[in-house]
Amino acid sequence: MYLHALSTAVPERSFTQAQCWEFIERSHSRLRLTRRSRLILHSILRNDHGIAKRHFAVPDIENVFDLTPDQLNAAFRHAAPELAGRALKTALDQAGIVAAELDALLICTCTGYLCPGLTSYVAEQLGLRSDAILQDLVGLGCGAAIPTIRSASHVLAAHPDATIACVAVEVCSAAFYLDDDPGVLISACLFSDGAAATIWRSQQPRGASNGLRCFDFQTLHRPAERDKLRFETRNGKLRNLLHDTVPELAANAAAQLWETRGPRPVARVVAHSGGLDVLESLGRAFPGYSLEASARVLRDCGNMSSPSVLFALAETLRMLPPGSAAGDMWLITFGAGFSAHSCRIGE
Repeated sequence: MYLHALSTAVPERSFTQAQCWEFIERSHSRLRLTRRSRLILHSILRNDHGIAKRHFAVPDIENVFDLTPDQLNAAFRHAAPELAGRALKTALDQAGIVAAELDALLICTCTGYLCPGLTSYVAEQLGLRSDAILQDLVGLGCGAAIPTIRSASHVLAAHPDATIACVAVEVCSAAFYLDDDPGVLISACLFSDGAAATIWRSQQPRGASNGLRCFDFQTLHRPAERDKLRFETRNGKLRNLLHDTVPELAANAAAQLWETRGPRPVARVVAHSGGLDVLESLGRAFPGYSLEASARVLRDCGNMSSPSVLFALAETLRMLPPGSAAGDMWLITFGAGFSAHSCRIGE
């Protein structure tokens, strides 16, 4: 299947890491933290750990750690459809089509729960046909973008003439939590909000002789490592579990998928920008390949969970010298499960 559009969206409000530290200093929640925990937060937010700024959609972000579960849920219900819809509208404009021409809409998220799901809200917002296929994917964590695109390929296999949109959207700020667990503290310093939308068809874009084709999907599950990276619910709030071995787990899982990638040469590796430690571990797993695009996304946006790899893909395409070919790009994501997913996008 062929990529017809790729767009991204972030909330309007952005904050430096130093500003985020100031929010914590003013928060009542800090009083529940030990001195060691406050020092961890200060060290990450006041020093260079690969992130310059993050974008947040929760309106009262300055007091996010003091918000109730109901307030956080309401923030997700408002912000996630808006972010997803904005990214998708831009993708539709890029593809030169309107929402009524979409035959299917697939949306992945893990930072909030709605029933009916986000697809219902976005379909209403943008004006999809009432017979369009709506599919929500939840529980896949940071790695969800590639499985969602893989699901789109299955729809296209059954309906070759279809036009399908995939959206990855996360409002991580609606899942912020604060306690003395080091993984929870690090999560509060890494994650941010964003959305990315793609549009797919079985045929190349009109007038293109070498459109970007997506193929060769792979996946890997390690349930024994499930508790190393996942959400749990505590006091009605989502609480992220993040073990200090995650960078190593991510690199090992990615390396295993890399070994079974097939004989076609890979021009570029495009990775989920989980964090500075993760990118450094991945860099050692893929010597000779630059992860600069992923590092730029981390610097400018933080870890947005599932949309991050598509931000990195967009940045990779922007970084190409004029007139140069993209070649085969190998995309890799990882997240809750513990799971990892890969695919190729190439000409």
